[in-house]
Amino acid sequence: MSDTQNHQWTETIGSSHSLLDLNLKEVWRYRDLVYMFVKRDFVSSFKQTILGPIWFFINPIFTTVVYIVVFGNIAKLSTDGAPKILFYLSGVTLWNYFSTCLSSTSNVFTANAGIFGKVYFPRLIMPISIVFSNLMKLGVQMLLFLVVFFYYLYLGEVQPNWWILATPLLIALMAIFALGLGMIFSSLTTKYRDLQMLLSFGISLYMYATPVIYPASSLKGVFRTLSYYNPLTGIFECFKYAWLGVGDFSPVMLGISTAIILVTLALGTVIFNKVEKGFMDTV
Repeated sequence: MSDTQNHQWTETIGSSHSLLDLNLKEVWRYRDLVYMFVKRDFVSSFKQTILGPIWFFINPIFTTVVYIVVFGNIAKLSTDGAPKILFYLSGVTLWNYFSTCLSSTSNVFTANAGIFGKVYFPRLIMPISIVFSNLMKLGVQMLLFLVVFFYYLYLGEVQPNWWILATPLLIALMAIFALGLGMIFSSLTTKYRDLQMLLSFGISLYMYATPVIYPASSLKGVFRTLSYYNPLTGIFECFKYAWLGVGDFSPVMLGISTAIILVTLALGTVIFNKVEKGFMDTV
């Protein structure tokens, strides 16, 4: 028998975590890197621009004005009695955060292949840093929403309630959902680049399937039933019910949203962990 046949491996190098493990302890050890990426994303967004962070306000303002004209005045969609500007601004603020997080995390592997191929760090740091950097932008846009909100509150045209306290939970659920979906698409695009273009189109369509420009109460029949299984429906309806006092919200909707979001995160974690082990061979 030859020496090759008698040879036995003394050590095997492999992944030490399971497919369902987010490996958050290791991510925490690299928290300085997360901070650096968040700072980089925030600064690079407005590098060599004249207006800088003012764009945080310009985008939702212009979008809200367009929605008021097109959907409020021309299409005459219902806002459940809430002031149009506040109704659309609330939807735009939340949607901008979700759509930006999803579109940015969906190409983590392809956009950062150069970095991943040179140095090791937990790959999950990249999508997490994207979620946090966009959270800063959401905070700035929430200031604009609060200014308009307090104006209409002073006029007595909105009736907020204690569900306002659930706002951090709603934002966290949106972030987790965007992270989960983003990890799924970022993993798939390492082999199927067409998905990047398909996702851009899909995000636009998904907005119309979510109560951003209309209340869920305006849906009838099968469409209303299906809307309950859209994870974002419970989040958007709860936010509008909490701050504006309008909408067809129930805790069951939020419970369904939470369950679907957690399943999406688990699925995204499995796919992400599986692909990250050998994505450099296909990217």
